[in-house]
Amino acid sequence: MMLAPTSDGTTGVRADTALKGLRVEYAGTAALADLALAFAAGEQVAIIGPSGAGKSTLLATLACALRPSAGQLSVLGREPWSLPQRELHALRAELFLCPQVPPLPPRQRVVNAVLAGCLPRWSAWEAVRSLVHPRNAAAAHAALARFHLDDKLFLRCDRLSGGERQRVGLARLLMSQARLFLLDEPVSALDPALANAALETLQREAHARGATLIVSLHAVDLALARFARLVGLRDGRVLFDLPRGDVSDALLAELYGAELGSSFQTPASAAEAQAKLTRCL
Repeated sequence: MMLAPTSDGTTGVRADTALKGLRVEYAGTAALADLALAFAAGEQVAIIGPSGAGKSTLLATLACALRPSAGQLSVLGREPWSLPQRELHALRAELFLCPQVPPLPPRQRVVNAVLAGCLPRWSAWEAVRSLVHPRNAAAAHAALARFHLDDKLFLRCDRLSGGERQRVGLARLLMSQARLFLLDEPVSALDPALANAALETLQREAHARGATLIVSLHAVDLALARFARLVGLRDGRVLFDLPRGDVSDALLAELYGAELGSSFQTPASAAEAQAKLTRCL
């Protein structure tokens, strides 16, 4: 395993979210094994790797949705599984996990789906009332506009395309007060121009909040073009954790292995990745 030089023994600067010796099992099989990673507050990181590498499991674990089988986990400076239930609930309100396919009720209106990002800070009565009379439709409209979906505010979710559903899920994030953004293949259903624009919006929002952004991506070009640090996962383990300039074709070929075959070619540099992405826009 190749790791970047560090000052804390893991990934460098003082970590606000970290895991060490982490193991997560499903039915006795390890989905993650002996993981050691650390993320500084405000850092933006891309997680890449083949299908089944453990990317979704890692994000769910960081979101406190999965309890590790072994190892240490600290999220936003707290050890979640040592907290009382009330404090764990409060911590989860500071996290936002966006799955690849956001779970949007078919008959729900888009405005309510976006306003669901406010639920952690609303009372039960406020949440129910907003289903009938959306509490802040103007804010939901503004969030949708940042993903070019402002014309979908009162549409039913079952009328949306896959890419539109993904962007509604991202607009929901903007309504939250999260300080840790955990995004699982958030632009997989978008064309290159929309994918780039969506990631730029998310990165700007994270920067404005001082929030940490961790994104899993299958698009290596996009990861190289937009993120300064890349973590490569394979078979539930970290293969590399490096600045993008140190992520070589050889490392990527090792990461993806036979899955890519002889036709696999990647940009030789972040600059080339950005140039290739620009040609697609």
